[in-house]
Amino acid sequence: MRTSIATVSLSGSLTEKLTAASRAGFDGVEIFENDLLASPLTPEEIRARCADLGLTIDLYQPMRDIEAVPADEFARNLRRARHKFELMRRLGADTVLVCSSVHPRAVDDDALASQQLGQLAALAQDFGIRVAYEALAWGRHVNTYDRAWRIVEAADHPALGTCLDSFHILSRTADPKDLEGIADIPGEKIFFLQLADAPLLAMDVLQWSRHYRCFPGQGGFDVAGLVRHVLHTGYDGPLSLEVFNDVFRQAEAGPTAVDALRSLLVLQEEVGRTTPPAPVVPTGVAFAELVTPDAGPVSAVLGALGFTRTARHRSKPVDLWQQGEARILVNTQGSARRDGTGLAAIGLESPDPTGAAHRAEALLAPVLPRRRAPEDATLDAVAAPDGTELFFCATDRPELPNWRADFTDTRKAEQGTGHAEQGTAVAEQGTRARGVTRIDHLALVQPWHHFDEATLFHHSVLGLHPQESVDVADPYGLMRSRAVTNADGSVRIALSVGAAPTDDTVHAQHIALATDDVVAAARRFRESGGRLLPIPANYYDDLAARYEFADGELETYRELGILYDRDAQGEFWHCYTVTVGRVFFELVQRDGYRGYGARNAPVRLAAQHIAQ
Repeated sequence: MRTSIATVSLSGSLTEKLTAASRAGFDGVEIFENDLLASPLTPEEIRARCADLGLTIDLYQPMRDIEAVPADEFARNLRRARHKFELMRRLGADTVLVCSSVHPRAVDDDALASQQLGQLAALAQDFGIRVAYEALAWGRHVNTYDRAWRIVEAADHPALGTCLDSFHILSRTADPKDLEGIADIPGEKIFFLQLADAPLLAMDVLQWSRHYRCFPGQGGFDVAGLVRHVLHTGYDGPLSLEVFNDVFRQAEAGPTAVDALRSLLVLQEEVGRTTPPAPVVPTGVAFAELVTPDAGPVSAVLGALGFTRTARHRSKPVDLWQQGEARILVNTQGSARRDGTGLAAIGLESPDPTGAAHRAEALLAPVLPRRRAPEDATLDAVAAPDGTELFFCATDRPELPNWRADFTDTRKAEQGTGHAEQGTAVAEQGTRARGVTRIDHLALVQPWHHFDEATLFHHSVLGLHPQESVDVADPYGLMRSRAVTNADGSVRIALSVGAAPTDDTVHAQHIALATDDVVAAARRFRESGGRLLPIPANYYDDLAARYEFADGELETYRELGILYDRDAQGEFWHCYTVTVGRVFFELVQRDGYRGYGARNAPVRLAAQHIAQ
């Protein structure tokens, strides 16, 4: 289907918005009136610019407070409309959006509304223009799509139809049965379809609409269900996004436009209109890659955690550290950030790496070029919204390229004995006794304007399931967090966004390492010279009030800085290392627990602020 986006959904000047929409791959745009009024370009120049960019102008919007008003007010409305229709003819737009009236003089009279809209349509027809009448969720009298349709139907004018807007409809109802009335509207009388999602909030609908809309798949509305109803009518117009969002209005237009189009590609797949490559859900974490200008500090932490440097890349300054099934790559190439160690890449175990890459490319994920020697394994990689590189891996599967084959066993070179495979097996057996078994989860801090985009990306591109979003109290604001996981929890990625756009001092990314005995693992780490994050004594006083512990148990947690939580499924113990650069490690022990210790996050964040 054709895709369109309202210019109000993007930031910048009108020219910047049009360029971003074109480069992302949209077919058309809705020109928001304020964008045109603020543009130095004439309507003819805007029309030519859109044509050069390959964009159609699908809608001009909005006209407000037109119908069901006294005669003198309506006369002024017709005069205003004539001017707008003349402008639209110059612009090359053939459909105008008319919102249901919120005018204080508007009356609750459907017959009058129908008569006046019919007169407006007759005037519009003289200019070759169609009028799409939309029910605002906060309309003074007309605030539901079915009432708006009855008014349009009664007017019975070929230039008058309705516009269906998912936000205005779904913000007023959560009952799927309320959408069944869409089937009564002939497809040719649905002149336009505007789409937006939104988080489920209990607030004034006008404020909800103006500040918190998001792209389909990023909120809590059943946008796909509504679109299915509309498509069943025979509607053949564009799927168009109209999203009012404070964050999008401040974010760079280019990435926002790509995120917007991705949401429509996923939506079309969901309603059965397209068949991109199917999702290939990752089955595990092959590795986490740290980039650092100085391997010393992070190597010391890994050694204290019980990791062993087992291998080195044949052609790059990359070391493989391993413990159990947990693998950490330490890369000292020149691309490291000046502020120290950072989590740059994640290797995801994939049942079909090539299929996963094709899925990602079809959904506009940037495929990353990779410098490789002729003998290096072929690995497909894409960039997540925060810039983290995601590699699709097949570890030790002989029928597929194996990234570990690019590494030379360092112990063989150092000891001069044994085979690489035997050495690795011995190392894995030995390191399992040190406590860490695998990577439990990875926590990625998102740029403040990419949080919703990251959720949609990891769900649609990787096939991971988003969990509920939670707010965590930070000493300097609120931090949003949302985890995405596969079905069995072997892949867990916690996405978070800092307390403020400029706050990136504490919210470092981190790697959580699973252990069967967090107390033993923490003791070994500390005895090996590692530094654990100190936790305030007040936390343990509160813990004693909330739970009962065995004699000496709480004192052990206090000594080691171990935090504790439980849910309906089980218990959770975890502690943290101090931060190295922009990365820290977490030791976690789960006993059926499904969460991430969100209750303890405010204490951890405060402790990290103090430590820094």
